[in-house]
Amino acid sequence: MKLIPLFIFIVGLSVLPISAQENCMNPESLKKLDATWEKALLELNLDFLETTLSEDFIWVHTHAVKTDDRNTLLAEVKNNLSSTINNTRSRISRDVKVIISGTTGVVTGFTTVDRGPSPTTYNFMRTYVQSEGKCYLLANHTMAIP
Repeated sequence: MKLIPLFIFIVGLSVLPISAQENCMNPESLKKLDATWEKALLELNLDFLETTLSEDFIWVHTHAVKTDDRNTLLAEVKNNLSSTINNTRSRISRDVKVIISGTTGVVTGFTTVDRGPSPTTYNFMRTYVQSEGKCYLLANHTMAIP
């Protein structure tokens, strides 16, 4: 009789990685994670960025005028934090869609960033990858819309 509870416990542990993966790699979780990414950029949340950016992260900006890797982006955020100047007033996303294939999710949509004198709207495509039950931002491509 003692084997039945042990068996249930072992089966329960074996399902844990699957449920952790499902919690991360589904449309609603990725939309929420992506909204948190936008908020982290607005608020210069270094802790979130350090734990969410993949080691191989790359961000290609409009017309590839600028490309950031993980270290470049983190250094820029640290610099902005120390300068106490953050001219971004808001970041508002809309028309967000998610495509998932295995352990990779692509989030697309539009973000309007208000830095003054007038807001700029960007089309974005971000790629998230799931590893060990956690999603990481691997790539970001943004294109300003004229």
